[in-house]
Amino acid sequence: MKRIAIILTVILLSANRFAEVKGIQITGKITGADDDKGIPGIKITEKGTTNGTVTNIEGKYSIVVSSKASILTFSAVGFITQEILVGSKKIIDMQMTVDAGTLDEVVVTGYGRKKLFRGKTRSNAKIQSEIACAPMMAYDSEYEIPRFNTEGYATIYENTFLKATEKPLSTFSIDVDVASYANLRRFLNNGQKPPIDAVRIEEMVNYFNYEYPQPHGEDPFSITTELASCPWNEDHKLVHIGLQGKKILTDNLPPSNLVFLIDVSGSMQSPNKLPLLKSAFKMLVDEMRHQDRVAIVVYAGAAGLVLPSTQGSQKDKIIQALDKLTAGGSTAGGAGIKLAYEVALENFMEEGNNRIILATDGDFNIGASSNAEMERLIEKKRDHGVFLTVVGFGMGNYKDDKMEILADKGNGNYAYIDNLQEARKVFVNEFGGTLFTIAKDVKLQIEFNPTKVQAYRLIGYENRKLNDEDFNDDKKDAGELGSGHAVTALYEIIPVGVKSEFIKTLDPLKYQKREVEEMAYDSRELMTIKLRYKKPDGDKSKLITTTVLDGNRAWEIASDNFRWSAAVAAFGMLLRASEYAQNADVESVVGLAKDAKGEDEDGYRREFIRLVASSRFLALGN
Repeated sequence: MKRIAIILTVILLSANRFAEVKGIQITGKITGADDDKGIPGIKITEKGTTNGTVTNIEGKYSIVVSSKASILTFSAVGFITQEILVGSKKIIDMQMTVDAGTLDEVVVTGYGRKKLFRGKTRSNAKIQSEIACAPMMAYDSEYEIPRFNTEGYATIYENTFLKATEKPLSTFSIDVDVASYANLRRFLNNGQKPPIDAVRIEEMVNYFNYEYPQPHGEDPFSITTELASCPWNEDHKLVHIGLQGKKILTDNLPPSNLVFLIDVSGSMQSPNKLPLLKSAFKMLVDEMRHQDRVAIVVYAGAAGLVLPSTQGSQKDKIIQALDKLTAGGSTAGGAGIKLAYEVALENFMEEGNNRIILATDGDFNIGASSNAEMERLIEKKRDHGVFLTVVGFGMGNYKDDKMEILADKGNGNYAYIDNLQEARKVFVNEFGGTLFTIAKDVKLQIEFNPTKVQAYRLIGYENRKLNDEDFNDDKKDAGELGSGHAVTALYEIIPVGVKSEFIKTLDPLKYQKREVEEMAYDSRELMTIKLRYKKPDGDKSKLITTTVLDGNRAWEIASDNFRWSAAVAAFGMLLRASEYAQNADVESVVGLAKDAKGEDEDGYRREFIRLVASSRFLALGN
């Protein structure tokens, strides 16, 4: 105890050394000199410091600088870097001009822009390929010493087509994580093709809101299904499955016992890490109610309690604790997680939402740090009724594989925050879905009718597949569904009688025969969907069953939800250079998405269309 007290005292004293710095808030909008449209991804930094931000999808930004003598630097690949003295200005708008001196070196693509610069000695495709394939470099924020990219991603072996006669069941856990989409957006905004294993198609699809009906009755979600021809292969069919979680008004949500577990190690110094993290968490604090409580645990070389559990109404006190945080030291992630669970359990709310929110780049390097060690640590803790949300920040040393494991094994969800707009989406717009679980261990099992389905393929969910026998095993962990969350899954179907290179054959069995029930031939059913879930505090699952009837519905009359999800999935296949993309290409994805955009109140779908259009020179596909 004495040793722990000493460690906590040192950490608190270190935190208190950093008094809140009052500065000048500057806002503005960055536009293109040629078309006056907002440019996202422009980097704004206070010269001579690590203080910085980037513009959102509308080209807007906000930054707090230290004084009127500060100089702001505006920069991005392919544009002329500009500097301006703050002086007495509070609003600084800037027009960025394309750097003509780089015309022979790079291809610049941006939202809504299709500028192909013609090189004199090398083809544009060659130049763009070099840019897309070049290893990313990360920089030490204090010394600006470049180091090689050490980002980590778990290997994904893409789902194949399976014959319905040989593998009639498909079983998987739901996934409401959306980190992959935000992360790959970061790559595309930087003019780079994302690593193949960074692309998880189900997370791309589930990033977007869908207009599924709210559930009625005692089950906490509705199930929507739809069938149509496949847009990238007219001989195939596509099945759309949508789950919609019940949306609970914020005022009716149970009280929260939250622990902010914040990485303050040296790797978090960059502007897109700890500074962005603090701004994001302030948004969350602003959403908290009187009945909610929050504690703050930090970890670097050691772990410590910076703020004991505090009422959500004491927002100034919580924000002051966040403002005092600074980065430095190594990363004892395991020690931080252990302390966070201890604090969460000490303040446990029997009828409330007990959750740790871990914010980090995932670069743990002392103590329990390997993926296996972290997985075992979280599995021991999750049965105490404390859920885990993981929020990733930064680039260069980002450990996506570790973060995904932590969220998966901790009965929680996983998001990546690359700008303040994404922070608002995660912590404000989707406050209930991010923090409040309405159903846990949700898993699906589909049985295909072999008289209608020759072969099928689940698009995405490779890391969420389960053994068929796991479906009825209530001890088997699966995904969690939050308030208002939607989950979408797509199956590509090869109908009986259609020839396909994707169907592999096996030799006939010697000791047994596979026989199809007579009723299957007379049935109109294409497939049966079974779903199991538990209440957040329950141990026994409930079963729901529904069917999908066969048909020949034209793609053009499918719902906007269906067509949008297919467009996103097709783009994911292009990013993965998937052999299953077939006839899909960037132009067709843009067309699909534009036709299915719908109302798009928050602008996320418009952003996707711009991302796809700007990726046309990244040599996507096979």
